[in-house]
Amino acid sequence: MQKKYLNDAIIGNKKLVASYTRKGELLRLYYPAPDNRQFIDYCYAGLKINDSMLVNLHDDMNNEYNQYYTPDTNILNTEIYNTYFNLKINQLDFVPIKKNVLVKRYEFVNENNIDLDVKFLLHSKLLTDENNAVSCKIVKQGMIQYSHDFALSVTSKKTPLSSFQINDTSSNIHTGVIGDKDYIGMSADSSLCYDIGVLKPKEKKELWLYLWINENREKYKLDEIEQENDELRKADFEKELAVTTKYWKKYVKEHQTLDLKGNTEYDKKIKNIYNRTILLYPLLTNEETGGISASIEIDENKTQCGRYSYCWPRDAVFVTKAMDILNMEKETEKFYKSFCKNTQSKNGMWEQRFYTDGRLAPCWGYQIDETASVIYGVYDHYERTNNVKFLKDNLKMLEKASKFLQKYVEDVIEEKNEMHISYDLWEMHEGVHLYSMASIFSAFSAMIKIYETFQNDKDMQNNRLKQESMAKQKDILSKDVVKIKEYVISKFYDENKKCFRRNDKDEKMDISILGAVTPFAMFSPKEKKIVNTVERMNLTLRTYTGGYKRFEEDHYRNGNPWPIATLWMALYYIEVKQYNKAKECLNFVVASSTKHGFLAEQVDNNTMEANWVIGLGWSHAMFMIVLEKLMNR
Repeated sequence: MQKKYLNDAIIGNKKLVASYTRKGELLRLYYPAPDNRQFIDYCYAGLKINDSMLVNLHDDMNNEYNQYYTPDTNILNTEIYNTYFNLKINQLDFVPIKKNVLVKRYEFVNENNIDLDVKFLLHSKLLTDENNAVSCKIVKQGMIQYSHDFALSVTSKKTPLSSFQINDTSSNIHTGVIGDKDYIGMSADSSLCYDIGVLKPKEKKELWLYLWINENREKYKLDEIEQENDELRKADFEKELAVTTKYWKKYVKEHQTLDLKGNTEYDKKIKNIYNRTILLYPLLTNEETGGISASIEIDENKTQCGRYSYCWPRDAVFVTKAMDILNMEKETEKFYKSFCKNTQSKNGMWEQRFYTDGRLAPCWGYQIDETASVIYGVYDHYERTNNVKFLKDNLKMLEKASKFLQKYVEDVIEEKNEMHISYDLWEMHEGVHLYSMASIFSAFSAMIKIYETFQNDKDMQNNRLKQESMAKQKDILSKDVVKIKEYVISKFYDENKKCFRRNDKDEKMDISILGAVTPFAMFSPKEKKIVNTVERMNLTLRTYTGGYKRFEEDHYRNGNPWPIATLWMALYYIEVKQYNKAKECLNFVVASSTKHGFLAEQVDNNTMEANWVIGLGWSHAMFMIVLEKLMNR
């Protein structure tokens, strides 16, 4: 598979998600969930204009590009202007709300003073392997690239299909002339040519393409898929475009819970990120299970990382906090009541990460804070909603998780070394970590409050055995939180440097230490030990651009500052009411957002541009949390 790291734009509905470069090239196509599975190796589009060789639509030296979303929607527009032929191409991509099909509309406008004979070529290769080889069959107005497990169909409404090529298409596609005697073949990459026709000066013509995926379950015969193609060509996608536009605009309006004012360029950037966050989260969420993908994938080959398009419970807990801010309470509750319940292990823990359908994803260890974070997240949602039924529905799950955490705490504090070693939240260091212990402190504190809530609940009051059990657990947990805090102070506070260290094995400064203040509230933000630690963070983690690294000597992807780390510092400054410093941190993140309003995992410290994972759910979550706190101060 080709290496294609950056997703500059993302569109989709609740089942189908597609990502693009800033020049409009289709990179990835996911169905029926945002993390699994992805079908496309590549999908190139090009034009043959008069007697030219192929003009690559998304990578030609004579092309100028302008890309934007239709305001407050997941509808993508890419304007391409070929300066050599003076040909303007308006590419519009969208996924209808109730039809799992990628619709691509191309408008061709001749701005030259001569006639232009235009042919449109599509060259696509699907992901394939020995056990699921892809073949191709040419059908009316398009092709079906199929395997045992799935089929991807490309069809057009009116524009005539003038030629095609199934075999060895890579050898001559660059000429813009394709042709094949075979209507069916065994190649994973194939090409189509649609005859747009001659455009006279100022004339405009259109091409509509429909790409849809069939999983070969209910429909697995090719004639059934051909019939579906016929139905697609009958559909009114102009109407579907209008419906989709209306849907997303209404969706954004329904979830705009913060009253953002101001009309400066900075204010506009804030609103852009805010609205893009609202539009991103439904594209990362599995509607069936409630699982939330960390992002759309960027490194299928694992050349730089262990992949991203999975659901980490911890990351998702931060996202659900942002979802609650955005009036997405149903999505939050589904994550806990459905996804978390279904993925919890028998012993009460959660593994490192999952597919959003709930199946266990590839892991290399566990992080104890994942389990603790779920308890924290459930109670955090309750505090916002006062939904006692939600607490009751999740109580059994939380108690199982709490008992597992109690065993872990006992194992750590009494140094039994019976349990497997935990990774830190950055998944790079094994050991006992301050952030992890703080998350358990917060989980136990939440369980105590949950039990206190149920003391006055009528249904619970009638269950004497349950009341006795809760009272006993509350007493145990109350002692545990004291033990944890004492352990953290004794093991992680460096008396010589007068600051906390991140784990039991090194003294490197780490932004995650702030988790002990926010969100886990183990320490007051103004405690001298914390103030000293923050001062050292500013000496070791703050870069010359104003952003913060995760930890000292962070070499991952050149050790750039992270929006997550920078916004974490903003949260600390909000806690101590140093709002100007908090705004400086926020300003750094806003300045590094993409044109479309996406936040990345990292910021290139040299260019101040978004870097690596673009559209990271956790980054957007931290932005929302900081923004709400600043507005409500």
